[in-house]
Amino acid sequence: MMNGLLPVAHEMSERPPGFVAPNLSPSGLRLEPRELAEGVHALMADQVPKDNNGLIVGRDAALVVDAGITPAVGRQIRRLAADLTGKPVRYLVNTTYHGDHTFGNTAFDEDVTLFSSRLNKAAMTDLAAEKRLRAESMYGDDSLDTVLEWRKPDVVFDRFCEIDLGGRVVHLWHLGPGNGPGDTVVHVPDAKVAFTGNFVLPYGVTPMMLIGDPVGYARSLRTMRALLDVETLVPGHGFLGPAEPGISAWISYLENLAAAVDRGLRAGTPVEALYEELPMWGIEPVPGAPEQYRALVRSLHRMNILLTYRWFAGRPAEAA
Repeated sequence: MMNGLLPVAHEMSERPPGFVAPNLSPSGLRLEPRELAEGVHALMADQVPKDNNGLIVGRDAALVVDAGITPAVGRQIRRLAADLTGKPVRYLVNTTYHGDHTFGNTAFDEDVTLFSSRLNKAAMTDLAAEKRLRAESMYGDDSLDTVLEWRKPDVVFDRFCEIDLGGRVVHLWHLGPGNGPGDTVVHVPDAKVAFTGNFVLPYGVTPMMLIGDPVGYARSLRTMRALLDVETLVPGHGFLGPAEPGISAWISYLENLAAAVDRGLRAGTPVEALYEELPMWGIEPVPGAPEQYRALVRSLHRMNILLTYRWFAGRPAEAA
């Protein structure tokens, strides 16, 4: 599929044996606000790894980061925003096309302008297929049955976009391929905070490489590190944390993964053997994390090995 500029890299659906999907069911979900700077709020899920959100407030208007996995979660975000500020929510940003970040878009009124990257919008074409992809993370919860339409972005951008909230500007960046083709980072320069969606998490988990391109992903993260003045990351899932060493740790992981899988493929090593051989290069689950979370981290690492293997195997010989 073309978006007018670039082909959309589609999400790979293959998973390794015994894969443990992240539990994203909205059942019992409560969002807990944390003010990181005046008017900059992280809305943190009380159950990791369910979705986090954000609220950024200026003199004239407010902006919400991501809308949740269902319209009901979107309404919860709206209520929380109203509790935290008297400023009207005029803008909503989707950091990715994934349904757990976008199915709640319909809870926001039409006068709320929805922004995302052009590549994210281009991936939002088949609601039924997207619901099937997210179903593995619902663990029997039927809440996706309430998702009947998929509101798409009103305004798209290719590389950079600026939104003025009055006395505070918010920068939207598409830095290249990452977890998906169109990851959007929401940067608040005056607070040195970035809401990163699935693009980068500060610690305790590996990347989730759904399009299988570790080379492009590492390049995108290096671009973020070079361009954005960021001290705090608010990820779409997981824990708040410092930008460093988080960004650099993921770059190192991706570069090591790419080199090791490429060597293994050239040597004829089956992917099943690489599951057992390849370490996580310094990335470890958060100390004291429950076993289900630790199993998720191990599963993500195996999935990254598998999808990187498929990605290298599918490239033309002259590009390998």
